[in-house]
Amino acid sequence: MTRIAIILGSTRPGRNGEAVAHWVHDIAKQRTDAEYELVDIADFKLPHLDEVAPPSLGQYTQPHTKAWAEKIASFDGYVFVTPEYNHSTSGALKNAIDFLYNEWNNKAAGFVSYGSVGGTRAVEHLRLVMGELQVADVRNQVALSLFTDFENFSEFHPAAHQEGAVTAVLDQVVAWSGALIQLRAAA
Repeated sequence: MTRIAIILGSTRPGRNGEAVAHWVHDIAKQRTDAEYELVDIADFKLPHLDEVAPPSLGQYTQPHTKAWAEKIASFDGYVFVTPEYNHSTSGALKNAIDFLYNEWNNKAAGFVSYGSVGGTRAVEHLRLVMGELQVADVRNQVALSLFTDFENFSEFHPAAHQEGAVTAVLDQVVAWSGALIQLRAAA
């Protein structure tokens, strides 16, 4: 069965992303088209890039990198839950992505973002990164506004239409993940 990771891309204490990621995971768990797992990058305690060789060589030496690589390699696709910090994604998520290369290749990705303008600029940056990693990013995305989907900018209460947006992202990620199976098998 297709395996999709919902990656919580913030490590900040009190992060809004935790509630968002659990909400996405709860919606996903109601589906039968794939197996969904919530992956919190904070659990991997990745330091700032401490591998000597470039990730494209796959010569990992650090236990935390090996554990992260094994986890990411086990999935066919990803839904990244990202905040927008200063017109981009979180440094912690970018660092986690940059630790690996081959483990991401020929898979699909979708995005759920949040911020003052829905986190859309963070997703724009992530789409560029996904292209370099040979990840097919899907068109649909969820953009949660701190003004309308959060009370007092911190208590998550998504607008009703946002559940449909999550469903559309999941539909596309599952479809693209399945379509890329032959590329992954040939690699």
